[in-house]
Order: sequence, then C-alpha cells, then structure tokens
Amino acid sequence: MIYLDSAATTFHKPQAVLTAVTRAMRTMSSPGRGGYASAHAAEQALFRCRGLAASMFGVSEPERVIFTMNATHGLNIAIKSLVPPSGRVVVSGYEHNAVTRPLHALGAETVVAASPLFDASACVHAFEHALRRGADAAVCTAASNVFGYALPIERIAALCRRAGVPLIVDASQSAGIMPLDMEALGAAFVAMPGHKGLYGPQGTGLLLCGAETETLIEGGTGSESLRQEMPTFLPDRLEAGTHNIPGIAGLEAGLRFVQSTTPERIARHERALIRRAANGLRQLQGVAVYAAEDADAQLGVLSFASRKREPEEIAEALARRGVAVRAGYQCAPLAHRTAGTLEHGTVRVSVSAFEREADVDGFLYAMRDILKK
Repeated sequence: MIYLDSAATTFHKPQAVLTAVTRAMRTMSSPGRGGYASAHAAEQALFRCRGLAASMFGVSEPERVIFTMNATHGLNIAIKSLVPPSGRVVVSGYEHNAVTRPLHALGAETVVAASPLFDASACVHAFEHALRRGADAAVCTAASNVFGYALPIERIAALCRRAGVPLIVDASQSAGIMPLDMEALGAAFVAMPGHKGLYGPQGTGLLLCGAETETLIEGGTGSESLRQEMPTFLPDRLEAGTHNIPGIAGLEAGLRFVQSTTPERIARHERALIRRAANGLRQLQGVAVYAAEDADAQLGVLSFASRKREPEEIAEALARRGVAVRAGYQCAPLAHRTAGTLEHGTVRVSVSAFEREADVDGFLYAMRDILKK
C-alpha cells in the first residue's frame, strides 16, 4: 500500500513505538493506584513522557502538560475553560470541526478572520481587524489539515498578547514538524494529537496549559480521594480516570524519534515530497493544485481537484490501485469555504517521515491512469 493519509494518522510508526506499547502492556498497570512494581513502572512512564514533552515544547512546568485522548479532547478543554456561553471568539478561516463544533455548542459569536490561501500578511491583517472589538479567546490552527498552509502563528500570537486576548493553538498538523516554544509563544493553550506528527498510537494527545482550566470530565485521580471536588492542581485536575499507559509509553517513543530525527529534517523531507507531488499533478490536464509558491508556507499536506472526476471517485479509484488518500471536506468545511472549494471538496495527499519519492511517483502513475479512463 502507498499510504498518503498521514494528516489523519501516521500509519507507519518507528519500531521503538511498537516495542514500547507491547512492553507497557506486559509490565505496567495503573499509575497512582498502588505501591507495587507494575504501578511504579506506569508512574515512571507518565513522568518520563510528560517531562520529555515539556522540554521539547518549551513548557516550564511539566505538570502543565496534560495527557488527552486526542487533539479534539484537548481543544474542548481549552475552549470550555476560556469561552463562556454566547462568548465572542476570533478564529482563522482554516479551523477544523474540533474547534467550530464546540464553539457552536456554546452558542459563541464566532468571528472568522478569513484570508486567502498561503497569504500570511493578509492572515495577520484579518486577525488584527477582528481583534479590535476584543474577544474572550482566539483560536488558530498552526497549519491547515486540508491544504498544509502554515499560518503565521507567532505573529498572530503577538497580536493576541497586545490585545489581551488568550490564544488557543491547534497544533494537530504542526506538532513534530514546526518548532514550538510554549513559553515564547505565550499561548493560553496548545493542543496536539499523539498519533500524527509525534508518531505515537491513536488515542493519545497532549494539552499544554498556560492558563487556568475548567474540568471537562470528573472522576478518580488517585489523589485527594476523600474530596468530591476535582483537585485544583495540574495535571490531576484534568486527568480523571485511568491513563492510557500503553499509548503514553508509545507516545514517549514517538517523541524521542522526533527529537532525534529533528522536526527540521522531517519538515524538509515532507516539503520535498509535496513539491514533487504538486509538480506532477500540474502536468495532468484539468487538475487544480492548491500549493504554495513558497515551500516554507506549506507542510506535508496537499489538496487537489479534477474537473473530470469527483474527489470521492478519485479516492476510490486510488484505493483500488493500492493508494490511500482522503477525499471530501476533511472535517474542515470552514477551510473549504475560505479557500473556495466548498462545492465539491478536494482530494488530500499527506506524507510523513516514512514516505519516499517512490510513493509519490506511484501515486502520480495511478492518477494518470485514472484520468485517462
């Protein structure tokens, strides 16, 4: 199989991740629930992963790194900690449903700072204009899950700091690829999945907390058990219930892979593959390719559309030829509305550190065959 859907989940994982998950299932039980060896081993796994994430992402206090099920879980905590019912929120034009649906559920006034694809200056100007009236919070994805557009998150963060508006960053497509320093960014929260650019298992994620939090769920924590209120301190306040210890052990191994490979090398590799895919698609008649002229403005995600075939038809035809891609709206109709692709959606191609030029060439060969027919 040629796997080109890493924006959903990186399918190919480092061997160390698989080994760590298996070892954890054989040797670790529940952390904070006993004084025996397997409980201590689980506690140490939590401690190591939390500390590693804090050092990689510029979090001064490791306890402000919260384990979540995924980025959606973390974004819900962040949004519901900052945004009151019917509050005012400024968002980019490229947000995922993981942002827009919680805001809709809160009845928030959502102000979209829309701007053209790959136009960083226009994006900053749109945020500057939208923030003039103030807001309870701003939410911005660091990179679009549809187009790979790397938004100017540092400049947007600076605008939010000057306006006194807390910023939530969705790092779902950027974590492990773009540099991230939580303290320098000054964001209120940064949410990221473990199963994409951090190469961990599904069911893992991180929420970096720079602001006060509200609980999303309540339950046992292994601490302050006589109290019926949740603990006031992190991480216990936000980590109710039993941890996904095999997943967290795998996530630690994934973080170490990213740290040793370096996000810069991973980003260069992904961008080179996406440029190769974009150049090949441009040679095909009737294909619209959504790619940045400046390679640094785009990560390892590319969207395209054909005048001859619907996106879902193309994806199905590619699947029959052993190529995995994503078609439709990619859970981000706002991004399609902003970019002008809402009528039909797109076909999305996305890569990771494990894809090679031969994978891109195989995909392009399949596309040529599909469009001929």
